[in-house]
Parts: sequence; structure tokens; C-alpha cells
Amino acid sequence: MPAPETHTGLVRRARKIDRMLAETYPDARCELDFDNPFQLLVVTVLSAQTTDRRVNAVRPTLFAAYPTPAAMAAADRAHLEQIVGPLGFFRAKTESLLKLSAALVERYDGQVPPRLVDLVTLPGVGRKTANVVLGDAFGVPGITVDTHFGRLARRFGWTEETDPVKVEHAIGALFPKRDWVMLNHHLIWHGRRRCHAKKPACGACPIARLCPSYGEGPTDPVAAAALVKTQGPA
Repeated sequence: MPAPETHTGLVRRARKIDRMLAETYPDARCELDFDNPFQLLVVTVLSAQTTDRRVNAVRPTLFAAYPTPAAMAAADRAHLEQIVGPLGFFRAKTESLLKLSAALVERYDGQVPPRLVDLVTLPGVGRKTANVVLGDAFGVPGITVDTHFGRLARRFGWTEETDPVKVEHAIGALFPKRDWVMLNHHLIWHGRRRCHAKKPACGACPIARLCPSYGEGPTDPVAAAALVKTQGPA
């Protein structure tokens, strides 16, 4: 029976996995399109329970009509609902955008605040959304625990925690802050392309020998290769 992994061993294995994922996905980045912090904040809120690609499809129309928090706060509700309609839950999402934009105007002079403590006070913005905005719009280190990140962190044996905040802190302790933002992208890309929730492509995984969950999916290289996606979900 192998000896339990030491904390030092875990840190080394975790960082090696991240380096290998960086080599596998050299183009890893946020898959939501945006031109500024406000756009990223809005599209991240809209991405709940839909795909990035669908959000990217409505983004040009949305920001052509409402390019600033002030414009969006004053938007005609029916018109806004029509734009975000293809994303599902359009009434709730419209309400979130109206309240969010109004709060930015009233509290922050129409600017997106670059601090977690401020972002999470905004309507519809939790730690996950806040960390996306901080990392990708402001370059502030943060760990974004979405469903992919949490699933992979547990599969890799980095943590047994299921609470997103506890996962965030546990994984943050394994990596230097400078690596946090790209770590998010590496795990999310891997989760979308190979390490699927129901049938991971174990036999076509670059980190198979470092993963304690190897074998949860097909280990045959041909069968596993058929499961690999070249891009994020449609």
C-alpha cells in the first residue's frame, strides 16, 4: 500500500499538473468575449445556466444598445428581455442587469470596482463572478471555482472540499498567487475538453499518470480520443 501523500508532495504534483495543462492548452483564456470590465461583469452574469458561445452571440447587440452602466440602467425592460431571450431565464437575467447597472451608477460612478469586497455587494454578483472579473479584467489574482474547477480539483486529489469558498482557499494554498488566474483557465479548458463530468477522456489525458482518478472514464486511447473536444461547449 503506497504511503499517504505529504503536503510537499501534493504541492509538487499539483504544480506539475498545472505546467502540463499549460503546455496542452497554450491558448487557454476566458472564453467570454469582452472589451472592458463592465462588459466582462455583464457577460459573466449572463453566462449562468447557458454557454459562453451563446452569450458571445448576443454580446454585440447588447452593448451596441447599452454600452455603459448608465445606458443599461435606463434600458427599456422589454427590449433588454428581447436581446437576452436566447440565453434562457431572460426575465431574471434582465432584472439582474438592470439592478447591477443601477448599483454601479449609484455607488461607483458607473465604474466597475476592482475589489472583491465591493464586487460581491453588487446585485447578482457572487465570489465566482467577482474573481472572474478581477482576474481577467484587472489582473488581480483570484481562484474561480466553477463546476469544472471544483470537479477537477477533487478528481486530482487536491482537496476533498465541496464548498466553493473552501475549495478556493484549499487550492490557493497550493499555488503562488501569480499562477491563480491562468490556473483557472487551465482547469476550465481541461474540464470542458477532456475531463468531462460523466465520461472523462482518461486514455487521452496528458496528466493521466499524475491523476488518482485515472480510470473513471475510458482508458483505451481510441475510445478516449473520441471524447476529446477541440473547443468549449456550444
